[in-house]
Amino acid sequence: MPTTATTGQPTVTTLTLEEREVLYAVGCGLSDAEVAAALALPGDAVAGHLARILAGLGLRDRAAAIVHAFDCGLVVPGHGPRETAGPAPRTTVGPARAPRMRISVLGPLRAWRGQQPLDVGHLRQQAVLAALALCPDRTVSQQELLDGVWGMEPPITKVVPVYIYRLRKALRGEDSPDPVIQRDRYGYRLVPGAVEVDVTRMEGLVTAAAAAERAGELAEAVRVCSQALDLFRGELLAGLPGPFAELERLRLTERRIALVQRKLDWQLRLGRYAEAIAELWALAVAQPLNEPVAAMLMRALYRSGRQADALSVFDRTRRALADGLGMPPGPLLKRTHQLILRGDDADLGLARTAP
Repeated sequence: MPTTATTGQPTVTTLTLEEREVLYAVGCGLSDAEVAAALALPGDAVAGHLARILAGLGLRDRAAAIVHAFDCGLVVPGHGPRETAGPAPRTTVGPARAPRMRISVLGPLRAWRGQQPLDVGHLRQQAVLAALALCPDRTVSQQELLDGVWGMEPPITKVVPVYIYRLRKALRGEDSPDPVIQRDRYGYRLVPGAVEVDVTRMEGLVTAAAAAERAGELAEAVRVCSQALDLFRGELLAGLPGPFAELERLRLTERRIALVQRKLDWQLRLGRYAEAIAELWALAVAQPLNEPVAAMLMRALYRSGRQADALSVFDRTRRALADGLGMPPGPLLKRTHQLILRGDDADLGLARTAP
């Protein structure tokens, strides 16, 4: 079996053309059903292709395949496919191969066709598009759109079909007359594979980071998780009205905070304390009642030789919990405080040297 000159590991050049296309689609975060639809494969064929890909490349599972797709350059976040050594994948393999457009919801809603920004209308019309973009795997009914965008004050007239018509017109390109939004008997949805949504890309990167962690590659996990966090840009769904946008703002905000904490925990496990302190400080200020963040900041400060600062973080968080919730610190924060007082590096789980 052909291998790389440097690592001796199998490369994507050992795969058939169809297997490379499946690996690309999996690396983009598509489900088996979406891969089958994008590549015009039988519904049960994708699992077989993926099994052969894993065996041929010596990979453990789907998450490892996603990491490999990024590592070998087959998938580049935000830039579509990139050529690798050996025969290049076909340039046309269905909508998921080269999405006709991109939508970003990890900030103010934006849409592009290639590098050309698109005008998707006023805020309520944007909210309809955001609802479709954030429900990529299913049809959204007209009633769901009414409830999610207008809430308790539904419009008098039937405006949803009008907004869908306008969005189809705005998103349709001259070189691609097919609509990006399709309708079935249950409602509306984005055509599978026709649109690249930044949330889907972000979740694919998160999956890859988790796979890297399981493989013991914490530095790689930090790198990929940082790429996922870079996709967040400004106020989430800025200005969009309705209960759906409000709930998604809360969900995505919590998702971002969880990812930041995950990345910072990996940095501490690598011994990169100074690198993590500034971001931990900012997060602790923004989340004064977040005890896991306070505990991580205390650990980082202590290992950087700043025991007094670490203890002051405990005192500040204790006061915030008392004033805000009328509660004392929880077990994690109290245990971290006691271990720092004792100077117990081992039980704090701290690396002794930074790489």
